[in-house]
Amino acid sequence: MTTTRTALPFLRTGGLLRPVLRLDALVTGANAAAYLLAAPLLDGLLGLPAGLLRGVGAFLAGYAVAVWLVAARRPISAPAAEVVVGANVLWVVGSLAAVLTGLGSPSTVGAVWLVLQAAVVAGFAGLQVAGLRGARQARAHG
Repeated sequence: MTTTRTALPFLRTGGLLRPVLRLDALVTGANAAAYLLAAPLLDGLLGLPAGLLRGVGAFLAGYAVAVWLVAARRPISAPAAEVVVGANVLWVVGSLAAVLTGLGSPSTVGAVWLVLQAAVVAGFAGLQVAGLRGARQARAHG
């Protein structure tokens, strides 16, 4: 029995998926730049060490490039898009866990920022899932 996932490894989509992946990459890249360039200014405000912010910024820069490349592929690789969704879900869980456990000792502003950031990333994941479903339905019926 073939699943939709293996039957449709590539998605030709003019719908929601590509623009949401691109927006995710752009927002992630902007966040990365802020952490990398303004870590000494943000550490006091967020209550997170500048070194941690720089490390997260470097990771996010690479992730932003990877997400952009997934969006740029014609057709989009469904498994690659699913990895982006999974990574976004992990980011949400990790951000909320950091707030709940006090990991890195974020200030109140930092904790609020982490929760807001998690909400945005959760929104991207939800839109990406909707985009994947829409692209699969279009392919199955077209």
